[in-house]
Amino acid sequence: MRDFTFNTTPSIAMASGGAASLAAYCRERGARSVFIVTDPGIIKAGLLNEAQAGLVDEGLAVDWFSGVEADPPDTTVRAAAERARDCGADLVVGFGGGSSMDVAKVVALLASDGCDQSLEELYGVGMASGRRLPLIQVPTTAGTGSEVTPIAIITTGETTKSGIVSPLLLPDLALLDPDLTLGLPPQVTAATGIDAMVHAIEAYTSAHRRNPVSDALAREALAQLSSNIVEAVHNGENRDARAGMLLGAMQAGQAFANAPVAAVHALAYPLGGHFHIPHGLSNSLVLPQVLRFNQPVAGALYEELAPLVRNGGDGDLVSRMTALIEAVELPRTLREMSISEDFLPTLAADAMKQQRLLVNNPRDVTEADALAIYGEAF
Repeated sequence: MRDFTFNTTPSIAMASGGAASLAAYCRERGARSVFIVTDPGIIKAGLLNEAQAGLVDEGLAVDWFSGVEADPPDTTVRAAAERARDCGADLVVGFGGGSSMDVAKVVALLASDGCDQSLEELYGVGMASGRRLPLIQVPTTAGTGSEVTPIAIITTGETTKSGIVSPLLLPDLALLDPDLTLGLPPQVTAATGIDAMVHAIEAYTSAHRRNPVSDALAREALAQLSSNIVEAVHNGENRDARAGMLLGAMQAGQAFANAPVAAVHALAYPLGGHFHIPHGLSNSLVLPQVLRFNQPVAGALYEELAPLVRNGGDGDLVSRMTALIEAVELPRTLREMSISEDFLPTLAADAMKQQRLLVNNPRDVTEADALAIYGEAF
């Protein structure tokens, strides 16, 4: 067995209605001024109301930034960090989907007196230094696993994204409350769920840092997610299915935080950057094609994973995942997303910029390979 290191969020709490206990968790960490990072949809849906009331009842000062959008740009991160500094925050809460949690990670670092770096200095692997504020993550979707990863993805140009990867970004607590996910629309449930399954598959076949702990989590995540995703999509009020999705997404997050994702994500990012396709759906659109491309190299590992994919019929991993994507009624082709075939070379060229991810793929990917994969997905 080769040597390995495994890191994850040190504390995890899962309970229906658990968001109501957010104040107690903040108090445990010595907080007096709590800064919440979220998005307009969370505010509109009232998902923060109970947690916010509890914070106020505990005598904690509360401020928030609710301007997070999908694929958050660097301007959003700076604005949120400035507000956190202005209000004297001593603890940050990410409350929402992956975008809100990613922004919260960076805000916890930039708003700390222990950090003297600019946002631009943080991009890359292991570039962050100093200290961050205490950080609690409360996911309201079951997909990104951001509550247990040391990664934040920020949009840095019109169509480009950059990653910040550092152990400093690992949250102190992941608070999983299935009740917060009951109102998720079916297509969001489906897309985020497939995203989490991609995390598990790519972690299990990652060319770097794959280890027995990440493997075990990836397998369990894939079984958990595939067992619950169809029910969660078609019967969203099922708390057990919602809890299973949250658990599986977190386990997949723990896996890929230690055994990084690869070509599916690399080819998905340009779709989000150019066409603002939600990240989970972008992954889903190229997943079967990337799996087929990797089959000659990763076939033995795919054979190990295939029986774990429930609700996907029989057959190999590619056919089971394709069947599952059909069962949750996600779009299947780039054509359905109004993408022109003439634009595929631009997507392929942009995918090559994601070398941070491509180096983890079990099979080398050239620009010609990427173009062929997009062509198959078209």
